[in-house]
Amino acid sequence: MAKPVKLKEITEAFEYPDNWEVFLNKRTGKIFFITEDDRLLLDGLEEGEEDIADLPEWQRSALPDLQKNREAVQAGDCLALPSRFDIHEWEIMRDFALSVEDIRKREQLLNAIHGRGAFRYFKDCVHRMGIADEWYRFREHALEEIAIEWLEANGIPFERD
Repeated sequence: MAKPVKLKEITEAFEYPDNWEVFLNKRTGKIFFITEDDRLLLDGLEEGEEDIADLPEWQRSALPDLQKNREAVQAGDCLALPSRFDIHEWEIMRDFALSVEDIRKREQLLNAIHGRGAFRYFKDCVHRMGIADEWYRFREHALEEIAIEWLEANGIPFERD
């Protein structure tokens, strides 16, 4: 890899939608994603179900990058970034709740992370309690730690922003 990847770019990539596969190209240090629609398009072209001439211009112009990225993944030049399932957002929320010194707020936050709609209810609680800034700082730090662990485990140099 030519230069270290930026830690902030990795943590920002954690925010991409669940149905996107996000990769780091080990040779270039670039992060890219492949959506479900991208996969379907590339598969359709390979299988002859799609014709390049039938694609809108924006798709035709994006096609070379999509194909290059897919080839890099298939060649083993890329690593899939941790997905939201790997990140365990629920545990981050629990850890934050446990870190809150005010016992009443701590109990409310711990109750908020159980049952249907836990993620939304938790976020509503931190906003209502006036501790949203603390939550977002805590979450950002937790995501940075996950990114650092992943980068170090894969021998990828990085720099803090």
